[in-house]
Amino acid sequence: MSEETRRAVRPAKLLTQNSQLRALGIYNWTLPAWADRFEDDGSSFNTCPSAGVCAKLCYARTNAYRYPVVRRRHQQNLRYVLDDLPGWEKAMTAELSHKKFRGKWIRIHDAGDFFSDDYLSAWLRIMTACPDSIFYAYTKEVPRFRQLVEPEYPWNFKWVYSLGGKYDSMLDPAYDRVADVFPSEEAIAELGWFSQLADDRLAVIGPAPVGMASNRIPHLQKLQGPFRFGELQKAQDERAQERRKRRTTTPPPDAAPD
Repeated sequence: MSEETRRAVRPAKLLTQNSQLRALGIYNWTLPAWADRFEDDGSSFNTCPSAGVCAKLCYARTNAYRYPVVRRRHQQNLRYVLDDLPGWEKAMTAELSHKKFRGKWIRIHDAGDFFSDDYLSAWLRIMTACPDSIFYAYTKEVPRFRQLVEPEYPWNFKWVYSLGGKYDSMLDPAYDRVADVFPSEEAIAELGWFSQLADDRLAVIGPAPVGMASNRIPHLQKLQGPFRFGELQKAQDERAQERRKRRTTTPPPDAAPD
């Protein structure tokens, strides 16, 4: 498929509502989850470059998200962003200017993340241009947000850092709003964290730290076991650190003994 042909394809509507968010009157924008290949030309992409253990436990890579029509729509969204970011930004701003979005909450990504500086910056401009809507997001892009968002951000943008990513070690629940995925609602209560089950927006406006129960997907629940994503990520980071330590302290096989 030629570049010109790809640019001609864009969704009729950019914002949608999944079944859970529709009940709360929330609209959402979505991308494909994590890494995959485009159906049209086989080129690869990664919308979650800071994903860690969450990549193997991601609900948005299973079940309905893998249906051909859903997968194609998500890839179409990403293709539009990659091929024509200024055009996408203009179209998103125009759509959000419609009166039906006044006072509405917009969740940025029920799959995917802020995968580049340019893409995140475009969203910040959109939020500024659309002050009648409130935007929120879960993200693992900690360094990117430290640099581009935290120093100065639109008043109508709220976010929470979700654990289970490469940069968990940069987060401190005493200062950063964080969320973690637990094996159950009971486990959230036992640790004294605060569930967002009643309303997804509690992740960004309710008490913190925030707990989310894992989706009832049997093979993912088996992989997660009794642990939080943050616990699994910490264990993985410690194993990686130990491997690096061994590589730097173990002499080569032909090294002479002291």
